[in-house]
Amino acid sequence: MSLFQSIPPADKPGDTTRPLADRMRPRTLDEFVGQEHLVAPGKPLRTQIERDDTGSLIFWGPPGTGKTTLAQIIAHMTKAEFIEFSAVLVGIKEIKQVMAEAERGRQYGTRTIVFIDEIHRFRTHFSLTWKKATSV
Repeated sequence: MSLFQSIPPADKPGDTTRPLADRMRPRTLDEFVGQEHLVAPGKPLRTQIERDDTGSLIFWGPPGTGKTTLAQIIAHMTKAEFIEFSAVLVGIKEIKQVMAEAERGRQYGTRTIVFIDEIHRFRTHFSLTWKKATSV
């Protein structure tokens, strides 16, 4: 294999329409780099993931540290639906809709991981939206 040969993703062979970073994203905990104190074999988070007993989690850190990737790996390993959105771009209506869909899925045995990116901005976004709506 050449250094420059493309490596098609396991789920969609030859899909070159996705961004390179997405195509190169780790798909397993063994491929995941960093956070060894949590995800190395025998460590707390990895044990919870392997037992399929993660509960609610909050990942915090600067951009590019693997928060989304780790959430996607957890969803894949636990066979959960993965829904991702940005708190900057959505409102309460969309969140309620996602949560209602997740609840419906749960009734049929489908688990859902809801990943809210930029959640720290949600309060500011909601406050500005609320002020704008109430000042009209």
